[in-house]
Amino acid sequence: MEYVLSASEMKDCDKAAIEKYGIASMVLMERAALETARVITGKYGKDIYAGIVAGGGNNGGDGIAIARILSEEGIRSEINLVGDERKLTAETRAQLETARRLGIPINHGLAHTAYDVIVDAIFGIGLSRNIEGEYKRVIEMINASNAKIVAVDIASGINADTGRVMGCAVKADATVTFQYKKLGHLLCDGAEYSGDVICVPIGIPNTIAKTGCLGAFTFSNAADDLKLPERNPSGNKGMFGKVLLVAGSGNMGGACQLGVRAAFRMGAGMVRVFTASANRESLLKNIPEAIVDTYNDDGGSKLSEAEYNVFRYGIRWADVIAAGPGLSTSDRARELVGIVLKESKKPLVLDADALNIIAENKDFLALLESDSGKAGAREIIMTPHMGEFSRLTGCPVSELKKDILSKVRAFTQKYAVSLVCKDARTVVSKRGECEYINTSGNDGMATAGSGDVLTGIIAGLLAQGMRGFDAAVMGVYAHGLAGDIACAKTSGYYMMAHDIIKALKRF
Repeated sequence: MEYVLSASEMKDCDKAAIEKYGIASMVLMERAALETARVITGKYGKDIYAGIVAGGGNNGGDGIAIARILSEEGIRSEINLVGDERKLTAETRAQLETARRLGIPINHGLAHTAYDVIVDAIFGIGLSRNIEGEYKRVIEMINASNAKIVAVDIASGINADTGRVMGCAVKADATVTFQYKKLGHLLCDGAEYSGDVICVPIGIPNTIAKTGCLGAFTFSNAADDLKLPERNPSGNKGMFGKVLLVAGSGNMGGACQLGVRAAFRMGAGMVRVFTASANRESLLKNIPEAIVDTYNDDGGSKLSEAEYNVFRYGIRWADVIAAGPGLSTSDRARELVGIVLKESKKPLVLDADALNIIAENKDFLALLESDSGKAGAREIIMTPHMGEFSRLTGCPVSELKKDILSKVRAFTQKYAVSLVCKDARTVVSKRGECEYINTSGNDGMATAGSGDVLTGIIAGLLAQGMRGFDAAVMGVYAHGLAGDIACAKTSGYYMMAHDIIKALKRF
């Protein structure tokens, strides 16, 4: 697990290191510069011409120190100072004076970009307003250059908390960040503009972050981070959990097949499906392990008494219920979602059409709100993509993307659910938990049925006794890792949802 910090949390860590542990600010700056210089020479060698573009804050001081260290290594380096030299921080002024004494070339402004490597040290994590004027011109010159671009801590122009571009931003090939990744490296535009994010230690004691209240965490995409439920060697199918999947209208039978397969492949002992009768033959033929119950999807608004009794039996039978993939938003589908919400207290995964039905029915949303804070309330996991989350919140997708963390936090403060908000960077949130930001996965997973597979994976983990938030986090992570395995064997162009399921066998 890796912590991912906001700008204010990182500043608190810096402050604690300086004030509580007596680690001088200049010591931290020197460590940051040394580690960044090592990354530069490791990636690009020493036969390079380096241009350091430095602003007036401490990020600029890091850059000036990098220029000095590269020069000591025999690398031709120049400092390009952007902004008013009279407004330099004390640390940056001291670094500039040292560079002058050593005879390192110092330019005011950026006259040219004929460098092999440009080091972006203009703004750090404290940027709070849009970039304009001279700074905008300099950033445009950097982006138009043929040089490799290395950002110091964060690409200048990227908001450290949201990842948004603040007017304009440096588009880096690599970002060397200090001690902890920042939210802006992973979210929104920041994922694209940061390039390869390399996190290096600079001497801040890890105990500082561990004792604080941090906003988010992620994994390093290593196999060791995947924590699946332990398997009992003497267990039976009942011990590994029973999933009821409510999915598949008459013309969407594939969605329930993907969900069933994924739940089985993730370790569930038994899977029962309640689906439209048109899907029965195909399910029994292709997944004989599944138990198949059906209803007549004839456009009516009510289940027959016999169908209702079969459905209620399935609910009682199950350890976990998942609803939504391919369900449609018909009157019959609304009845099924209402029964699941009102007549069961089993752990529940809500996806796809179940979410669209809930978004249209405020009484259903109120049920989720009324459970908030109650002792013994059931585990509910909601897995909307951005469009579905927009319908649930009434907020346009464009606004959600500007600050997705604040939006998911607000939703989970109101509703007692684990929320899996699916996007290029999926975020998992629950009241009282640090948010999880997923970095596994790839663009090949943007294919029909991928979300149905995730629903099955999470349901399979829940069935084996995982806590709701943990099942959501591990389900999202496993889903992405499986997607990466599948992509490595084929390509992002070739992948389909069933390739993700096949890759689960590698766990």
